[in-house]
Amino acid sequence: MRSEMRIARGALDRLREDLFHDAFAFRPLPPLAADHGLVRLLPRRAARYARWLPHAAFTAFTGMVMLVTFAEAGGLLGMLTALFVGVPMLMTLFRPVGAWWLSAGVLLFTSLFFGGYAMGPWNPVTFLSHLVVMLVVTLRTRPRVAAEMWLLTGALGVFISVFARAGSPYDTIGGDMAEMMLLAGVLLFAAAAGRGLRESKQQVAAQAAVTEVERSRRTVLEERTTIARELHDVVAHHMSVVAIQAEAAPYRVEDTPPELAAAFQTIRENAVAALTELRRVLGVVRSENPDAFADPEAPQPTLEALPGLIENVRSAGLPVEHVTTGAVRPLPQGVELSAYRIVQEALSNVLRHAPGAGARVEVSYVLGGLGLRVVNGAPNRLAKPSPGAGHGVLGMRERVAMLGGEMTAEATAEGGYEVAVFLPVAPGEQTAHGEAAA
Repeated sequence: MRSEMRIARGALDRLREDLFHDAFAFRPLPPLAADHGLVRLLPRRAARYARWLPHAAFTAFTGMVMLVTFAEAGGLLGMLTALFVGVPMLMTLFRPVGAWWLSAGVLLFTSLFFGGYAMGPWNPVTFLSHLVVMLVVTLRTRPRVAAEMWLLTGALGVFISVFARAGSPYDTIGGDMAEMMLLAGVLLFAAAAGRGLRESKQQVAAQAAVTEVERSRRTVLEERTTIARELHDVVAHHMSVVAIQAEAAPYRVEDTPPELAAAFQTIRENAVAALTELRRVLGVVRSENPDAFADPEAPQPTLEALPGLIENVRSAGLPVEHVTTGAVRPLPQGVELSAYRIVQEALSNVLRHAPGAGARVEVSYVLGGLGLRVVNGAPNRLAKPSPGAGHGVLGMRERVAMLGGEMTAEATAEGGYEVAVFLPVAPGEQTAHGEAAA
């Protein structure tokens, strides 16, 4: 019994919250969104007014119903009937719940005081007005409000049937009420279901957008992790060389001054300390097996390994043209590693998204840096779905941004795709082979 009481009390609380609490609050119907399909189809000048099209259409419909009502009754009664019908309908645009209460009051007032003039609640025009009000309120509020309005409307019909005068047109109100309530129930259920379906689609779209953002963030984090792991290998190698050279330097000179030996010792200690901290910070991003198909002790690839990469891609069925321009020279290891990975990712995208298309890889050694261009033609067949793909460009942008370069990635006029990158190299910067750049 207590459970039933709690359920009943909860239902009454929800009813009071939906239809009684702040019922006449001002809740105007917002205009269409600027990205709505109808608004986007119209010119910019007309789009500003098209956002108010639902308001204008509903106002015109209400005016038509009021004119029909006035024409049927005529005179003062027709004017009153038109107001009784039209005011609650227009009020739904600004105070939806209050409009329903006003419409219910009109039903009660007209049935009790104007019954002899066929103004009862089941009069077609009067009932149409109340039904339209309930439909609009259903579309503007939560779905359970539709059931609450339907039940209260039925209770109001029962009350009217009890107090209807004998010999009035409402002697058969029971049958009429059942038919009208059935019609109202079907329409309100359809409206509530449509609203629920629309909200579900919006939630799915919002969740998909959030998922896409999270996937992009995860892709960026994974790429940064890969970059950090590769930098760990690069920097650790150079720091180790510095430590070894600093330790061996005093033995290459006879009668090394104590001050110089102490300086080399300090350099070595600092290099070892930096190497220890580097491994402590960046070592956590290294997986136990960085690449199950490669030797984890193998050196990081440079542009010298680019021909091998292109041959592997060609063996996979992708015709690739490789062009190198400018004076080939050693570049900093981080630049060569990033350039290799960018070309690798670009060619992987061609294989994945442009089957049957040819590709061209251009490597340009220019003054002040390195230029890369990977362009492919239009595919000759549909690409297979690749779940989770589509974020390789983000990784390339992360690498380019890390080196302070510039990158563009866009479709070509021929239906293909082009990736263009410039990686700057400062004069005198350490090269990939440990030599000073000219």
